[in-house]
Amino acid sequence: MIPKGDHRDVEAALRADGWTPCGAGDWAIALRSPDGTRAARITPFDPTGPYAATLYREAAHTRQVPELFDHRRLTGGGDLQVMEFLRPVEEAEAVAFQSAIGARAAEVAELADIVRRVHERARRELPWCGPLDANPANVMRAADGRLVVTDLFYADGPNLYTADPALIVARIPEGERRFMADIPFASTGPWKPGEQEALRAGIESAQRDADAG
Repeated sequence: MIPKGDHRDVEAALRADGWTPCGAGDWAIALRSPDGTRAARITPFDPTGPYAATLYREAAHTRQVPELFDHRRLTGGGDLQVMEFLRPVEEAEAVAFQSAIGARAAEVAELADIVRRVHERARRELPWCGPLDANPANVMRAADGRLVVTDLFYADGPNLYTADPALIVARIPEGERRFMADIPFASTGPWKPGEQEALRAGIESAQRDADAG
């Protein structure tokens, strides 16, 4: 049973149940289930999480996205996805698969259409939604040998995290950005000393100004 709460509550509960760390990126950490068949992607803040879950559900019949067992939004803007455990693939194979999606090749045409439809929705509805992520690392292999694509949608971090705090407050509700400064930042980071505190302070100040009218 996964408790309600924020990313820390969920991580603590899964670790207590025997899940172990198996990866970390800029936005999320991953834990592997005790039997090795599932992975939990846990992030403190990810506006695009629901769109990724939508893609996995709508494209499930293609077998070219991960099997999604659970998805839920977490307190404060975090996101949890529990999916089948995946392994990396060789870069050349991953690049070819991403290129096929981009070109709408016949073997991935239905997937490509769903990707574009969900991404267009995300771009309409989300501030700072980035373009499709063609990173080869997002192509992985499932236990049955098929290739799948993950994490195609992302928030435009470089622009979001350097934006005027007043604009962040105006465009992202407090309940969806409470843990903005707590993302792992493991790939392109780490956070510089004082950066997280400055981000929190700037947003809190802008929220006070907004509340004051």
